[in-house]
Order: sequence, then C-alpha cells, then structure tokens
Amino acid sequence: MTTDRLIYLPLGGAGEIGMNAYVYGYGKPGEERLILVDIGVAFPDMDTTPGVDLIFADISWLEERKEQLEAVFITHAHEDHVGAIGHLYERLGMPKVYARAFTANIARGKLAEYGVGDSAVTVVSPWTEQVMAGPFRVGFLPISHSIPESSALVIDSPEGRVIHTGDFKLDATPLVGEAFDEDLWREVAAPGVRALVCDSTNVFSKHPGRSEAVVGPEITRLVNQSSGMFVATTFASNVARVKTLADAGEAAGRSIVLLGRAMRRMIEASIKTGVLSSFPPVVPPEDAKDIPRENLMLIVTGSQGERRAASAQLARGKHMGLSMKEGDTFLFSSKTIPGNEKGVIHIINSFSEMGVDVVDDNDGLYHVSGHANRPDLERMHDIVNPQIVVPMHGEHRHLREHTKLAEEKRRRGVLAVNGTMVSLSGNAPEVVEYVETGRTYLDGSVQIGALDGIVRDRIRMALNGHVTVTVVLDEEDEPLGDPWCDIMGLPEVGRSRAALQEVLEEDLSQFLNRAGQKTLSDDEKIEEALRRVVRQSAQDEIGKKPEVTVVVSRLT
Repeated sequence: MTTDRLIYLPLGGAGEIGMNAYVYGYGKPGEERLILVDIGVAFPDMDTTPGVDLIFADISWLEERKEQLEAVFITHAHEDHVGAIGHLYERLGMPKVYARAFTANIARGKLAEYGVGDSAVTVVSPWTEQVMAGPFRVGFLPISHSIPESSALVIDSPEGRVIHTGDFKLDATPLVGEAFDEDLWREVAAPGVRALVCDSTNVFSKHPGRSEAVVGPEITRLVNQSSGMFVATTFASNVARVKTLADAGEAAGRSIVLLGRAMRRMIEASIKTGVLSSFPPVVPPEDAKDIPRENLMLIVTGSQGERRAASAQLARGKHMGLSMKEGDTFLFSSKTIPGNEKGVIHIINSFSEMGVDVVDDNDGLYHVSGHANRPDLERMHDIVNPQIVVPMHGEHRHLREHTKLAEEKRRRGVLAVNGTMVSLSGNAPEVVEYVETGRTYLDGSVQIGALDGIVRDRIRMALNGHVTVTVVLDEEDEPLGDPWCDIMGLPEVGRSRAALQEVLEEDLSQFLNRAGQKTLSDDEKIEEALRRVVRQSAQDEIGKKPEVTVVVSRLT
C-alpha cells in the first residue's frame, strides 16, 4: 500500500521575484488533492520580451490535474501574487478562490474582466477562521507588508502544520493594516510547525527592517520645505504610503490629486473594505489646473518608470492637463526594482531638463521596504521554530543564502526552485520529482509559451531587420520578371553606396538566372537558396544577416 505524502511544488516565484504560484498537495503519489497559493504575474521588458504584455507561471502541470485542485488561496493583493487570477482562472478549472476582504475586492475586479461573477471569491476572516479544502484546513494569519491585509497561510494537513509566510515584514507600527503580533504568531506555532515556507527577498540586508511610521515625519518635512507644485510617486498598492503622502500634503495646505487608475482603484478598495477609515479630500485632475501650483500635491503612478503611467506621461510633457515646471519637486517614495533602472533614470533626466528638483530615496529617508531583512528572518525562524525551512520568493541566490541561514541555526533547509517537488513528510524534506516549468506570455489577447519561438523571432527581427523576397515563376519554372524585396529595419544604403534594396534585387536576379531546373522546380530549395543570397549580400553590404521571408508564386 502506497503511503500518503505532503508535497510542496513551486511553479513560479522560487528562483525569481514575481509570478508567484505555489502548490501544496496531500495524498498518494500522483493522486494528491491540491491547493494553489497565489497566482501572480511578472512584467516584461523590451530587451528580453518585446511586445509582451504580462508574464505568468506555466501552469500546464496543474492544468492537467485541475480535477485534483481544491481551491486557490491569495495571500495579498500585489500583482505578482494575484495578477494572473483572471487570465488563468478558466484553465485552472474555475476553482474556489479564498482571500481576505481587501484582496478579494481586487481579485473580483480582475475576474470581472473575464465575465466571472463576485461569487467566485469567498472572503475569509483573519485567524482563527479556517477553510476546509480537501485534506487541508487553511487560515489567514495577519502579517505586516506594504499592502493592506497581507496574510500568511496556516495550512494544516494530516502530516502537520505548514506556515506559508507570503510577503512580510515585522512592523509594529505599519500605520495602515495590522501590526505584527508576535504573541499571536507564537500561539499559532506552539503546537509545532512541520515547515515554514518563507519570503527570502531581503536575506542579504543585514540591518533590521524599519517601520513604515519612520518615513512620515521626513516626508512631511520635505513637503513643507518645497515651493511650486509637489509631485510624489510610490507603489499604488502601498496604501499606507499613499495616505502618508496625502496627509503631508494636506498638513501643508495643499490640495491632493490622485493620478493613475491603479492609484485611485487601491484607495477606493481600501475605503470600501474598511482598510482606510479616512483619507484627505481629493481634487479631480480636471479641476487641479485652476488651483495655484504652490497649493497642489499630485500623487502619481509610475514609480518604476512604466511608460504608460502618470510619472512617465508628466516626464514627456503633460498628463490630464497638468505639466511640470521649473521650481517644482518630484519625490520617488519608493525603491527601484532591479531591471527598472533605465526607465526611472530616463524620467529623472527628463524632469531635470525641465528644472524640476527630483528627490529619490538614496538616503533611505522616504521609503522603507515591505520585506523582512536578514535579522527579521532569523527572528521569524525563532518565533515559529519549524522543523523545516523552505525559502521562497527570491532569486536562486536569495534561496540559497536563506537555506544556509536556516542551517546555521540547526534547522533543516531545502532549496527548491520552480519545478522542484518536495515531500515534507517524514523527518526530513526530500526532493521526489522535477516538474517541467517555464513561463507563459500574454501577447496582446493571446497566451503563448515561452518556447513557442514567437518572442525569439521578434527579438531576432528587432536585432537584425527583415527582408521579404517575392519571386514569380511561369508554367515552365522560369522566372517571370525580376524578384523584388521589401526591407524593414535596415539601412537604405550599404558599403557600395548603392541602395541596399537594389543590391539585393540584383544579386537575387543573378542567382535566378544561374539556377538549374532542379532548384527552380522545388519551392523549398528555391526559398532556402534565396534566403542565403539575401543574408550573404546583406552581410557584405551592412554587416548584418537579416531575417528573410521568401514568397514564391507560380503561374499555372
């Protein structure tokens, strides 16, 4: 008789920061009843994923087992944890979704875009309420983070208790949302914890994390000292920071304007779900142009340099009738996520050219991280005292360092990147299987696989340009007139100082005049031969081998 087992399988978020998706299962191997924790997105960049709109974890493994999936649990409302729920809900078999009130509000909005009603998401109260999902009992344990109502998950199974931290920090004064309650956490951990599956983002930061409360006085001081219009950007989901900024503006006698759909949506959701009991009065953007600049404070989206967000729009000149001028101040109350530096620096330079004073957070005065630093991770380990520590939410280097940190304190650690199925049964974690994982791209309105070649071809065309060759052959397989080329993304003139298009067409004509009947009668052979001619001629003329499409038309 095969023994039941408790498994953990990350499909996204372990080996990268973003597109979190973690599977837990219990039962006989291959027959486990499953739950999914979080279903998030990552964001593309023009260098590696041009034209892509969003990136999801590859859920093929889970889709094939959707009849075994009991439910989806969402720890909090950041895009990298909830952003894919609408896109992937049907592929998952339309399971039950559980979340706390604020997160449920955001998840319902995403599902509504796909015609899914509010009843798909069930609101769960914080611990001690637990939800039954097959062999699991799951509860939402409040934890502080940079978005309201973040929760760890207490996952009880026949093999014992697992605590999945989600994203967290140990903040006793978060201003908005629940403070970290160490006594409650110790109480939950007291019966014994089989595994702590733990956020690893800031494992290399050696100083204890700082509270959200410390940035308020610094922001207030900066706003009071500033003349002209004051504009600030932060993560729209960081409701505590948005409120801190708005309170500072109101205290300085400024009218508050929220720019950006995400910013307005988060504040509306916070008020609707009771996360915020109050917020300073907000002026519509269309009314702001009638208010003296020195009496205005804009709180805008785009802290990561996103091209379509309000910050980038202002940097390009104007947004919603508002523009920046010399003497204004722009504050980045945020940390630039690695990979986003180019976009942020471009915005800073654009504002600098306008004479705007840009203030960033290099001195640590106007932003604190939402993730636990190394000393906080050690404290969490000590509070929970798990048998096993499973690092998640981090790149490979973060997971490896977090595993070493656990083992330094004589706890068993296991490094499990995406696709690594770990059995948490028995006295030690064991890797029992490797599952093929990857990425799925949302390209316009279509989901495509990362290995489908579409994005690869797009990158090659962007790097090398493209040539379309058209040739017409008569009934006797003889060229009818000369071939012609259409060129995209290539210089018009090459080394010979002649038009590149004319050079290519001349070389193609010469080849066709020399080609034998065996080549001219075979479409595949003629396409391959013409492709070689174009690439070699282009290499000689411009030092590049473009992508080539050959169209052969035959008269019959």
